[in-house]
Amino acid sequence: MRVVHIKNPEQRDACLARLCAEAYGQDAGLTPLATFAGTLGVLVKQEAARVLALVDDQSRPVALALLVLDEIGSSMTVMLLADLDGESVTRPSERLVAELALKAPLRVDATGPEQEARFREAGITRWLDGKAGVRIGLGPKHPATSVAELPRALTFDEASVVQSFKRDRALFDDYKARFVRGLESFPATL
Repeated sequence: MRVVHIKNPEQRDACLARLCAEAYGQDAGLTPLATFAGTLGVLVKQEAARVLALVDDQSRPVALALLVLDEIGSSMTVMLLADLDGESVTRPSERLVAELALKAPLRVDATGPEQEARFREAGITRWLDGKAGVRIGLGPKHPATSVAELPRALTFDEASVVQSFKRDRALFDDYKARFVRGLESFPATL
C-alpha cells in the first residue's frame, strides 16, 4: 500500500471525476459536475487542491481523496473521500486518511457520529466542536489547538459554478465532456 499524489493532468481529471461521482452518487444532479468544475477551475489553478489515491500492491487505486489547502497554507482539509475497492483492501478510505494524517497537517469535518467514528478509527484523535454540529478532527501534525486557530479551507461557490453553466453553454459542455472522458478513462493503475 502507498499513497500517490496524482499530478498528471489527465489522470488527475479522471480521478477527480471518479471521486466526485463516488462521493455524491448518481442522484446528485449537477453537484458532482459543479464540484469537478469548481475544483479544477478555481482550486487546482490556484494550486490549492490535491487529488490523492491509496493504491494496493499492484498499483490499483482503492481509495481517493481531495485535499484542499487552508487560506494561509498551513494545513489541508479532506473535502471528498471515497472507497473504490473494499474487497481487496479493508476500509481503504480510512487507511488513506490514516496515512495522510501521519504525513500532513490534516483536518477532517464529520457531520455525524458515524463519520466521526470512521475518522477516529483512522487515527484522528483530536476533536473540536464546529458550527452547526460539525465535529472537526485534527491529525497529529495539525498545529491548531482550538477552533479560533483554524484557518478556513479554500473553497469555491458551487452556486456560482452552476450559474456560470446556465449562462455559458460552451463552458458547461466543456466540463461535462471532461467529466465523462475522465470517468471513461479512469486508470486501472497509478
